[in-house]
Order: sequence, then structure tokens, then C-alpha cells
Amino acid sequence: MRVVVTGMGAVTPLGLDLASTWDACRRGVSGVGPITLFEASDLATRFAAEVKGFDPVDHLGPKEARRTSRTVALAVAAAREAVADAGLDVRSLGEDAGVLLGSGIGGLEWLEASVLRLEQGGPRRVSPFTIPSMIADMPAGRVAIEFGARGPNFVAVSACASSANAIGEAAEWIRRGDAVAVISGGTEAALTRIGVAAFNAMQALSTRNDDPPRASRPFDRGRDGFVMGEGAGVVVLEEYGHARRRGARIHAELVGYGASDDAVDIVQPDPEGLGARRCVARALDRARRRPDEVDYVNAHGTSTQLNDVAETRALRAALGERAESVPISSTKSMTGHLLGAAGGVEAIFSILAMRDQFVPPTINLDDPDPECDLDYVPLRGRPARVDLAISTSYGFGGHNACLAFARVDE
Repeated sequence: MRVVVTGMGAVTPLGLDLASTWDACRRGVSGVGPITLFEASDLATRFAAEVKGFDPVDHLGPKEARRTSRTVALAVAAAREAVADAGLDVRSLGEDAGVLLGSGIGGLEWLEASVLRLEQGGPRRVSPFTIPSMIADMPAGRVAIEFGARGPNFVAVSACASSANAIGEAAEWIRRGDAVAVISGGTEAALTRIGVAAFNAMQALSTRNDDPPRASRPFDRGRDGFVMGEGAGVVVLEEYGHARRRGARIHAELVGYGASDDAVDIVQPDPEGLGARRCVARALDRARRRPDEVDYVNAHGTSTQLNDVAETRALRAALGERAESVPISSTKSMTGHLLGAAGGVEAIFSILAMRDQFVPPTINLDDPDPECDLDYVPLRGRPARVDLAISTSYGFGGHNACLAFARVDE
């Protein structure tokens, strides 16, 4: 059974909707700047990729915004755009409509604030909305309520592979007949003092405080860690025949999905990229496509020392000779790392690259690491023929996911 993408929506550090996000991505604009969401002067990293100008009240109203996490608000905003883009009456599908979102952390800001209230004011200061606002499943639950989707519903949690796994597994729901359409993708808003401090403690974040826009530099010799970001990327997946019968615009077909685990370390990737290679190979095998048919790769590309080298090795092994010539870019150079939402946003970028026949750049790639010697589209995007694109996502715990999208000739 064929599964297609009929709707897309995004709220990112590059824009409050998909059009502005993609325009900035094409132009190579950095969404990274000083942290404004909280006091960061005493942190080792004082910058991030915030969603600027986002007000949950605009999407949830004053009452709901006060008792809902930012993670949920971002998901609702992106889902509304995706469903509107699809022109789909979700409510009329009832049990045939599902929701499967990814979120690696959930409502961390609510957990942090509630712990502080407990310590400073005692148990009576803790809000009754703490648990519903902090648990990771609530974005999917809230989106289902928003649209009346009464089919299968849950959240995938696999760290930074969460939303890529969500999209891949949502397609499986459709293939096995559990749903006709699924709202899928990911959301994350873990930009809090504890979030930044904890990643700093791991020495995972860039500390380039003197030049934040240039801090996210995947595959560059001078990279010193990833840049935390926030946002949401949501797609509407639909059974092909259903989409055609209702005259929907089809953005792309999800032709392949692969998942694997390194089973090596809780945070470090397999140094040879063997698990990542397996998931890319599985996605292409499922798509019944050869490596030499891949026209574009949206890489995980976190801007960390170990990940970028391991991913380069994985792509060489998975794509063979094609790895030498296929354009590969890390859009995290612009958006920062959206953690559990990264795969959703980057899947959308892969689809838009096919639509526009244009591959976005890896900005800040001024001095390529000799061990990262593939075509990482440095500094500027460029026109390219893209009929088959893959998006890769990897996460702590060794999780690997790969999505393969193809153009649909209608």
C-alpha cells in the first residue's frame, strides 16, 4: 500500500510557518542567537536556536496557553498548518485518522518550574497541570483533540530520532490498514536552564558565545558541539488511493523507512557508523531503490566531533560510489538541533528540495574536516535534480532512522 504526504507544517527558529522557514533555509540564514527565554548569563552556553516571536496564546487562547507546555503549543501550530495544507477533514475520518508524533523530552519547562515551586513554596504551589504538561505523550493527545482524530495515537520517544521514527511508523499504520490518514512528525521545546546546563555537563554543546550564528558548523574542522533548538515539523500522511479520490495535492511519496540501533553506547555513535549504515540500507531496500538513485541526503549532521565522522563513514558504506557525488546537507547548521523534532522538520526540507529541485546548504562549513570529505553543499544551496531524497536521524541510545521520499508524477 502506498503512503503519500499531502500536508506539511513547521514552526522553527527560521520562521513561524513553513513558507518563511523554507525561504530562510534556502538562503542559508542562521536561526541561532543569544538566549532570551530565560536567564543564561551563568551558563557555559548562552545561545540557542529559539523560535522567535512565538506566542502560545495565538494558537491555544489565554486559558489553555497558561496550562499547556510550549512543546504542545508548537505541535498544535505546526499541525494546524499541515492539516490546512492537506485540505483534509480529519474529524470526518474518525477512527480512520491517527496521530503519531515524536518528542524526545516533552514538557521540560513545566517540570523545571514545578520543582522550583515545590522547593520554594511547598506542595501547595505545584500546579495540577504539571503532569499533563510535562509528559511526552501530550502533544499527540492534544493534536487528536484539536482535530477529532479517534484512531491510533501515541508519541515515539527515541531521542533525536523520535520524529523520524514517528513518521516511519505512522506509514506502517496506514500500510496495515489501521488508519487512512495520520498526522505525524515531531515537536520539542527543551530550551530551559536545566536542559542547557545538563547538555553542557555532557560537553555536548558548542560554547562559541562570541559568535552564535556561526556556532552550528556540521562537518567543519572547527566544530565544538551542537546548538540546542526548538520547534515542530508535522506532516499529514495519507493512503495514496484516498488522497487521489479526494483530489488532494501530493507533495511526495514515503517509499522507504529503515530503523536500527548501534547497541554500542548510550550517547556515542558507533565510530564506524555501522548501525546508521544499516538503517539507510533498510530504507532503500524497502523503497526498492538502488543507492545510485539517491539524489539528495538531508544528513543528521549535529556539529559534534564523533557524530559527523561516523555519519560520513555510514553514508560512504551505505551509498557506495554514489556517496562521492550526491549532495548532502545538514540544515541543523541553520536551525540548530531540534532534538525530537529534528526528523520531522528535516523530512519536510527533503520534500521541499524535491519540489523546488534545490538543495539547501550547510552553512558555516568554511574548513571541512578531512574525515568528512563528501559533498556537504558548503555555504550556499544550489539547483539539483532531486527525484529521490533520504533524511537521516540518529539519537542517544544508539537509535537510527532513515526516511526515503520520492517525487510523485501525477
